[in-house]
Amino acid sequence: MTGNEDPDENIDEELTYAETGVDIAASEAATAALVGAAGEFEGDYAGLVDIGEAYLALATDGVGTKLLVAEAVDDYSTVGIDCLAMNVNDLVAQGVEPVAFVDYLAVEQPDEGTAEQIGEGLRRGAAAAGVALVGGETAVLPDIVSGLDIAGACAGLAAKGSLFPGEAEPGNALVGWPSSGIHSNGLTLAREAVTREHEYTDPFPPDPDRTIADALLEPTRLYTDLLDSLREHDTHAAAHLTGGGWTNLTRMGPHRYEIADPFAAQPIFGFVERTGSVDDREMHRTFNMGTGFVAAVSPESADTLATATDGRVLGRVERAESTERQASGDRADGTVHVRGLDLQS
Repeated sequence: MTGNEDPDENIDEELTYAETGVDIAASEAATAALVGAAGEFEGDYAGLVDIGEAYLALATDGVGTKLLVAEAVDDYSTVGIDCLAMNVNDLVAQGVEPVAFVDYLAVEQPDEGTAEQIGEGLRRGAAAAGVALVGGETAVLPDIVSGLDIAGACAGLAAKGSLFPGEAEPGNALVGWPSSGIHSNGLTLAREAVTREHEYTDPFPPDPDRTIADALLEPTRLYTDLLDSLREHDTHAAAHLTGGGWTNLTRMGPHRYEIADPFAAQPIFGFVERTGSVDDREMHRTFNMGTGFVAAVSPESADTLATATDGRVLGRVERAESTERQASGDRADGTVHVRGLDLQS
């Protein structure tokens, strides 16, 4: 900044996820390189091991920089729920029953109060999901970790024939369920946006009885209660809307996903968009924007599934136009049309 520049001049500049330090394309390329080096494995949201009459499924994830919000207000009471939810929801998206969870907590310095809060969140999440907590590891790593980080792994079982096929078909209906808020993705962008002009402890303008931190720390919704109904209603594939936002639908196949009736985005998303001057397309490519889980089902099953689970028929799967089928190896890219935007994976 030169001496002639207004210090507030850059506040209205549009933020993107990449500019805050997270390049989704680069992240996906690095993940692909890791998988390529380690060897391909069966499964999309979780790795699958054939153990005879069933599959053993394994998923691992953390909560990212949501921890920095928790650290700023010294409230870790919900991040255990987040960590467990990010794992069990991935198993559900594949048609797997989550069974057991193990956590890994890495800290700069051990703190009994913080550990107790995280453990209580894990306990509450496990009870709600019907998952056994089977231990974990706490590592004190002052030369590596600043503050703390938490991750976990979830194991699940699925009988042969109970997994979702994993591929949507043109003509399928899309049934969705709302998120509980921002969940545990895109917090690097959200944090940068909301702290341009505010503190985490400031009242949250859409709901002044809560703080901005309260809105950001709303725990990730668990979708384990949907599994039985998804299996009963001819589910072809499912998507957990995490990193990449609405483009996660293209993990169900290279089709066109027409979203006519998405759930309304919770106020936290509008707040992030306004305070960070974030483009609408960037918001939908980064966040769930109010819808946390989507299933592609036979149209005959859509209404009954939605009614049985308090879901909503969001739209439909269409055959991709030739101009949209941009080959990437042997696989074309899919397109999601939502709120007037065309989003490609």
